[in-house]
Amino acid sequence: MSRLVTSLTNPTVKSVRGLHLRKEREQSGLFVAEGLKIVTEAVELGHAPRILMYGKDAEGHPLLKRAIQATLAARGEVIEVTQDILAKVSRRDNPQAVVAVFAQVFAPLASLDPAAATCFVALHRVRDPGNLGTIVRTADAAGCGAVILVGDCCDPFSVEAVRATMGSIFAVPIVKATEAEFAAWRASWPGSVVGTLLSAEVDHRQATYTKPAMILMGNEQQGLTPEMAALCDVNVKIPMRGRADSLNLSVATGIMIYAAT
Repeated sequence: MSRLVTSLTNPTVKSVRGLHLRKEREQSGLFVAEGLKIVTEAVELGHAPRILMYGKDAEGHPLLKRAIQATLAARGEVIEVTQDILAKVSRRDNPQAVVAVFAQVFAPLASLDPAAATCFVALHRVRDPGNLGTIVRTADAAGCGAVILVGDCCDPFSVEAVRATMGSIFAVPIVKATEAEFAAWRASWPGSVVGTLLSAEVDHRQATYTKPAMILMGNEQQGLTPEMAALCDVNVKIPMRGRADSLNLSVATGIMIYAAT
């Protein structure tokens, strides 16, 4: 039910390699996920691979067999490939034994149900895919209802972001919205919208988080813009006791998520 491919110039191999480019991901609506664990998470959550590539090392693994069955049932393509191809597709010297291509899924902003969770996360102009992926993973761990990307953000389906989610990209609804769309939608939000500012006077541990809470975070360099901060019911600060005057965005977001849940 699978075929063997050994050439780096194979059209399917070339198309999968191309998905490292944002332009190719946007045009195709596809993305790459690496590793049997992440692929298994996807299959268990109802996401069948469009293309499933595996190396000799994974052959016979029961989880791979399940992934192959799911791929074939969805009329996807299953390919056994060489170690060289896996290395090229993943751009790693020590690649995972399984690489898969999936369809991107974005949830519409209007489809979010505030009653579905006690906490949601909105990120404004986040730039670093590693931060974004880590935040998605943290949001999944805390049971958040969605991660909303506001304005011009990095791609949540980049290889770097997907790696950092450790499979949570398939578990947490991802939403894209313009600043204007988010501001209009936020007006009917039934709970607290809480932002973080270095200049805020309220300690994040003392703030009132009316459920469902929406944690709104700014980007890595500038933090929340005045326009975004104005959308918040309260802006808080995370105290800095050492010499460092700020936290990594994913760390700060994690602190805020658990303060609100």
